[in-house]
Amino acid sequence: MKILVVGAGATGGYFGALLARAGQDVTFLVRPARAAALRERGLRVVGRDEEWSITPRLVTADALDTPYDLVLFSVKSTGLDRAIEDVAPAVGPDTAVVPLLNGLAHMDALTARFGASAVLGGVAKVVTTLDDNGDIRRLAPLAHVTLGEQDGTASARAAKIRAVLEGAGIASPVPAHALTAMWHKWVFITTLGAVTSLMRGTVGDVYDTPGGPALGPALLDEAASVAAAAGHPVPEAERAATLAVVSVPGSPMVPSLYRDLSAGRPTEVEHLFGDLTARARALGVPTPLLDLATLHLRVHQRRVTAGAE
Repeated sequence: MKILVVGAGATGGYFGALLARAGQDVTFLVRPARAAALRERGLRVVGRDEEWSITPRLVTADALDTPYDLVLFSVKSTGLDRAIEDVAPAVGPDTAVVPLLNGLAHMDALTARFGASAVLGGVAKVVTTLDDNGDIRRLAPLAHVTLGEQDGTASARAAKIRAVLEGAGIASPVPAHALTAMWHKWVFITTLGAVTSLMRGTVGDVYDTPGGPALGPALLDEAASVAAAAGHPVPEAERAATLAVVSVPGSPMVPSLYRDLSAGRPTEVEHLFGDLTARARALGVPTPLLDLATLHLRVHQRRVTAGAE
């Protein structure tokens, strides 16, 4: 299978490196600066009990001129529009496009550009980050990709992609419905993101403060209510798993959204929060805490944008 990974950051870089190490035909679509760094250092993965690297096959947008069998989208939503145009030459009539972004707004954009028949639903679960050297730091032993057709039907191409992922050590179970899995991940991400970004602290900072333990459940109730109204109710077991993450005394956990916020970088506020609260309004679901988190992140975004001008 000829695979193009769009981006070589913490998520796409890690999954792409695993696939390449397993012998798959993998190429990374990257910006020139990232290409230069990867040519110099290789694509390195460092974890608690591992350290390995690959020499990645790289391509920049100006040199992309042939279709691939599989395109894995792993860019941040802030770079999605440009990435869609960059990758267009790689999407042919038989190409499967699997996005690994959080939220759902990207599905509309990808489907509008490439057609519903080309785009599958996808959810990634991995705990990685890029360090100052551009190396991938694996923070927990988790490598999981759920994917499937948008209409929920079984397909040979989805099964083939899952087999390729499993062969590289990436767990890829068959979902009841890929879009439902995406909704459930969205609920988790917005709950964790709102708890930490709204209070400007780690999970433990919030939970250990008087009144803090009530925030996670309240945010989860709002996000899960939107998912349920959209036809994707969150099972009690998944709700409990989310609460277990945001209800840990002393936990140092923060999501990438919080790291971007703390570093003064742009965040995915519109993709993750703006879209969710807009859907909530359309469905008649009140989300006062999520609205507040959205406003908080938009104020930050406005300041960052103004500072860059």
